[in-house]
Amino acid sequence: MVTLTIDNKPITVEEGTTILNAAKKLGIKIPTLCYLKNINEIGACRICVVEIEGSPRLSAACNTVVEEGMVVYTNSARVRQARKYNIEMILSQHNCHCPTCLRSGNCSLQKMANNLNIYNLDYETKVDEMNWDMSYPLIRDNSKCIKCLRCVTICENVQSIGVWEVNGTGANMKIATRDGLNIKKTSCTLCGQCITHCPVGALRERDDTGKVLSAIYDPEKITVVQLAPAVRTAWGENLNLPKEKASVNRLVACLHALGIDYVFDTDFTADLTVMEEGTEFINSFKKNKPLMTSCCPGWVRFLIKEYPDMLPHLSSAKSPQQMFGAVAKTYFAQKLGVDPSKIFSISIMPCIAKKYECEVPEVSDSGAGQDVDVVLTTRELTRLLRACHIDPEALEDEPFDSPMGLGTGAGVIFGTTGGVMEAALRSAYYMLTGKNPDPDAFKDVRGMGGWREATFDIKGVPIKVAVASGLSNARKLVEAIRSGEVDYDFVEVMACPGGCAGGGGQPIQDGKELAERRGETLYEIDANSRMRFSHENTAIQQIYKEFFGEPLSELAHHLLHTVQSSWTLDKEKCDH
Repeated sequence: MVTLTIDNKPITVEEGTTILNAAKKLGIKIPTLCYLKNINEIGACRICVVEIEGSPRLSAACNTVVEEGMVVYTNSARVRQARKYNIEMILSQHNCHCPTCLRSGNCSLQKMANNLNIYNLDYETKVDEMNWDMSYPLIRDNSKCIKCLRCVTICENVQSIGVWEVNGTGANMKIATRDGLNIKKTSCTLCGQCITHCPVGALRERDDTGKVLSAIYDPEKITVVQLAPAVRTAWGENLNLPKEKASVNRLVACLHALGIDYVFDTDFTADLTVMEEGTEFINSFKKNKPLMTSCCPGWVRFLIKEYPDMLPHLSSAKSPQQMFGAVAKTYFAQKLGVDPSKIFSISIMPCIAKKYECEVPEVSDSGAGQDVDVVLTTRELTRLLRACHIDPEALEDEPFDSPMGLGTGAGVIFGTTGGVMEAALRSAYYMLTGKNPDPDAFKDVRGMGGWREATFDIKGVPIKVAVASGLSNARKLVEAIRSGEVDYDFVEVMACPGGCAGGGGQPIQDGKELAERRGETLYEIDANSRMRFSHENTAIQQIYKEFFGEPLSELAHHLLHTVQSSWTLDKEKCDH
């Protein structure tokens, strides 16, 4: 243990503790900008500097370890002056057109400048140019980059992809794609973790809200929305809604008020996915062939780019998003008695990669253009509601529309790591035994560990499963499977740590990792659901009776399944 004094307050902490964490124990807040716990502790921004008695230089609190007898001042005149100067230097190389920035009001740099009373700059400004393909789902604006290196370390250390690199030094330093490649030629999976961990507006998703408004105002279009499970856990965060007023049924009311004709639940096609993928798993298990889930397009892109030899192990089932699009423009169009081309299918997802997925030609099989016409992230949804002056607190809850608004607890937990696995096993157990298991019989796959494994007994037969979230963990898992080090019957992978709840399209609360808390909300919804098994969903039973016949039928194969090895990664060739 080490005893020191911070701002005249004595404290004893474990050896190896940083000044930043020691100060937190005392309730003393030291501002940070580039810092991310256990990920980016490099002291690059110099905003967390403190004064150590006897030292001629200020030290970064985030990576300076405490020493016995150390005397630290976190808010001395020298410290305040240095922080203000450092922020001013950052601002001199930053595009400060805040009103046109999507992060205005939720920007760590903006907040810090305001806190330090910086209202004008006395330094010459020099801002990098923005040079980017604006059609790509992920947008980088180097005019707003503050060189904090968060995107570099998240992509390299957490996701093991390494899309970004540092070019140059000092004032000429820039963040660019590795080896100067066009972003389409990199290994980017579109997980969006670089976006959610950027403290400013240098990284964002392509904004597609205009496409949705155009469809709403088009009298020839019938607008159909699907809401992903994880969206319901987060949509109210940036609207400052209390949890009890941020229900999914309040969101349904908001979308109806916006002018959307039909609002459905992606939980419905999550249940449909369970029926298709669960049946597929049973067939694979009987043939002693391992099966990997295919719901996450970031994970699918990862395999296509990095481990194409593993693609044959992927389930051929489309994601719930794409199943919904196919069903909306066939089954639902038939029920309405309209031409499928009149249906404009809108998906609201916690994900950037879903924007890519809906544009893959090989997953659109309805014969009416793209099965899903446009994808909005949870953040875009928030901006759309604000732009149209929709006040959720002034609305009453409304139910989902029928027939694709009915989902089960099993469909809900698709939004968190391990949820797809658990939901599929619940129904697979029923298919194999003819009776339901305890709904929580497979809860051992729950948790936030990056790579988890479990063995379950069904009719005396052991089934070995593994769950991974975050692409660094996925890489370790895939390589262990390829080498023969491990062997599983069923594997679930989500590209984002914590699954869709921590997706790259979710609201950003800088410095906070909210996937676990959001995931717990999904499990609460599941536990309180009237139906917790996908095969008990009466709307699912109805669609098989009226339309598909049975899981893996010829029509189901045509509309609900795909071959990932044939997917187009980019619709047009890159120039370099």
